[in-house]
Amino acid sequence: MFLDYAEIHIKAGDGGKGAVTFRREKYVPKGGPSGGNGGNGGNLILVASANISTLLDFRYKKNYSAKNGDPGGSALKDGKRGDDIVIRIPVGTLVKDLQTKEVICDLDEDSKFFVIAKGGRGGKGNSNFATATRQTPRFAEQGTPGEEKDIILELKLIADVGLVGFPNAGKSTFISKISSAKPKIADYPFTTLKPNLGIVKYKDYQSFVVADIPGIIEGAAEGKGLGHQFLRHIERTKVLLFLIDIQSKDFKADYKTLTYELKAFSKALPKKKKIVALTKADLLSKDEIKKLTIKKLRNADSPTFLISAVDGTGMQEILDYLWQSLPHSSE
Repeated sequence: MFLDYAEIHIKAGDGGKGAVTFRREKYVPKGGPSGGNGGNGGNLILVASANISTLLDFRYKKNYSAKNGDPGGSALKDGKRGDDIVIRIPVGTLVKDLQTKEVICDLDEDSKFFVIAKGGRGGKGNSNFATATRQTPRFAEQGTPGEEKDIILELKLIADVGLVGFPNAGKSTFISKISSAKPKIADYPFTTLKPNLGIVKYKDYQSFVVADIPGIIEGAAEGKGLGHQFLRHIERTKVLLFLIDIQSKDFKADYKTLTYELKAFSKALPKKKKIVALTKADLLSKDEIKKLTIKKLRNADSPTFLISAVDGTGMQEILDYLWQSLPHSSE
């Protein structure tokens, strides 16, 4: 099961309290304070892992606490530090404060880590407070509490190209043909219920990543269909590929609707480079395609291609153009 949003509570360990003890050794004529320091509390650390692809684990466990530091002991013995807690999350997870919604960190690379909650400092034992005028202090510090907060984990897939389209526009078929991704393909709407990633192997051992998200419908901003819940997964992409059924009655209206829904979710999405592909070209005759090209593609706002993932029409051309549109292609 795919889960891309979770809210959890985290608590770092408290620092151990310092000890109040005095030396009682047989051959030491004068005793003195010997209380050790308390140990520091454990930290909570978030680590991005490429081996994890969902936030599902956080549906069942929502509270994470690191261990407290041990109290100080006699004979200047310091308390043991509390163990850290390492929480592994998928690469591409954005971490936010639940109350303020401010971004705390963005773990967008494998093995990248962040100390999300720092453990409390251990209290000083009474041996630290002895002076010439106060030789037998009978007090010590309490440890400070560890940080505690509620956070949001929001997964955004890492991809170069994001596929956008209405249900049954052919997005799943497209990604299955250009990569090894195996999404569900059927002749009814909303067959894609979760995002899919596909690695496209390009010429000379090069590659780029494509993200397919569930279809968008008009009114998604108001919660129709699957709403906007998966649009976050194309926010990181460099290029958006709009896939529109070639049999659509109004190509420009479809394009406008899709663009509106993207803007309703994030003003940054429509600013990305956009490419359009009219899919299922194998369903029309050459004469129909010629008329369609003259009628619907002239003066299009974005580069537009006719493709068929079934018979391969235009597939190499659009892959070439996608590769050329990516920043790394010019390096």
